[in-house]
Amino acid sequence: MKKIRYSLLILLGAVTLSSCNNWLDVLPDNEQVTDDYWKSKEDVEAVLASGYYYMRNTVPQMIRWGELRGGTLYSNNTADIPMQNFMLTATSSICDYSNVYKIINMANSVLKYAPLVKLQDETYYTSVMQSHLAEAYFMRAFSYFLLVRNYRDVPLVLQAYVNDDASYEIAKSPDSVIVAQIKEDITAALATGAAKETYEEDWQTKGRVTKWALYALMADVCLWSEDYDGCITYSNEILNATASFRPVFMQDPSAWFTIFNPGNSNESIFELNWNNQTYGETNNFGSYFTVDISSRLKYTDVALAKFKAETDEVKANNPTLEGRFGRTLLGSYVHAGTNISDYKTATQYYVWKYRGTNVADIENVRTAQDANFIIYRVADIMLMKAEALILKGQDNWPAALSIINQIRERAYLKPLTVETSELDELDMLKLVLYEREMELSAEGKRWYDLLLFGKLKNYKYKEQFINMVVEGNQTTNPEWLRSVLKSNDALYMPIPQSEIIANPLLVQNPYYATTK
Repeated sequence: MKKIRYSLLILLGAVTLSSCNNWLDVLPDNEQVTDDYWKSKEDVEAVLASGYYYMRNTVPQMIRWGELRGGTLYSNNTADIPMQNFMLTATSSICDYSNVYKIINMANSVLKYAPLVKLQDETYYTSVMQSHLAEAYFMRAFSYFLLVRNYRDVPLVLQAYVNDDASYEIAKSPDSVIVAQIKEDITAALATGAAKETYEEDWQTKGRVTKWALYALMADVCLWSEDYDGCITYSNEILNATASFRPVFMQDPSAWFTIFNPGNSNESIFELNWNNQTYGETNNFGSYFTVDISSRLKYTDVALAKFKAETDEVKANNPTLEGRFGRTLLGSYVHAGTNISDYKTATQYYVWKYRGTNVADIENVRTAQDANFIIYRVADIMLMKAEALILKGQDNWPAALSIINQIRERAYLKPLTVETSELDELDMLKLVLYEREMELSAEGKRWYDLLLFGKLKNYKYKEQFINMVVEGNQTTNPEWLRSVLKSNDALYMPIPQSEIIANPLLVQNPYYATTK
């Protein structure tokens, strides 16, 4: 691994952290958090805070990695185009994964040293330590899940890099080993029962890891690894919960936009927080979603056609409805101009989730770029469960359709009335993929949804997957895309070339091992 420590050493002296709460302002003031640093529970909390800081730093990558190849969003930015056109090289800047490994090192540091701090600090109670460990386990598991979906095989680092004695030369581990470690981490986090349901401050209940976040991540990982019973079990831990502060599906269509403004809604499970009004914070991805022609990320023509069709349906279903049309017009998207009726004929359209306000008005834009970024929310978990039910077999399809219809009805859409006995598995999967695209657009999910679909059951639906990717892409040649996507190795990103040079044990991902 890189001698600059993958950026894994904790160079916190260079970090200026503004935050939503004083808890996040407690940072070590030395350059390396060495063995001598760890003396009190406050030291543990400071490194945990740094983990959240680096998670927030990684959001621009989460969005671009999760969307640009999926055909719902596209970019004209020169740094983004190689990804969405499947022309990445090992030197493409978008392939840099150092931010993700920074999160991992924060987590590894807490997991290693928190138990030792407890031996020194008599005020560091076991329950508090275990709740800190649960947060650290989530950070490490989530980070590796992000890596495995993008690179497949990566170095699995389970030790903290706190001094120059450790070896930075580590070979890649196969994705199956990494997924097993992710599940082991989540299981360890949940085993003590110390993961919190809620925190003292409301924003922390959504902005820090809870047991609900751990359930959500495990459901996601189980679906990815084709453990459908596991996905359903962990989804139900959220969906069937009775705790007072559990996340809940908000059924009121008019409340849908509160998920994004003001954020931290009842539906939220875990989101990364920014607050400009109180703390002077702006997020690091708001510039991707401006409402002018220079916007970096926009909806593709194919996605816009779907949103416009849904807008038409909502208007027909709700003749008295005015202003915000559920998750469509002034929900997920908006058009240029001042007349709401121009949504069909406008020449420019923009992502609205991160720019709109509580007022359903085309011109009422956030005064600051401080929207939160949602990692998991209940609708996401419901659709994971629906997909798992579909893949378990036809007897479960009516239940899956019922979930899909709950999401549709919350969006002011009529329920689907199809007869599941007349459909096949592919038909059902297309229904849930459509619903996920529309409900979760621009939330960093689409590429992973398509990739999961493409690799299911030993690439059973590979051709249909390729067709979906090609249909959504509007910036490169379809024949080129088809030729690239035939290689399963091309579905993942190259290991950064700088890491290959610095670490002789690293082997490049096969598709990029020779010049294309």
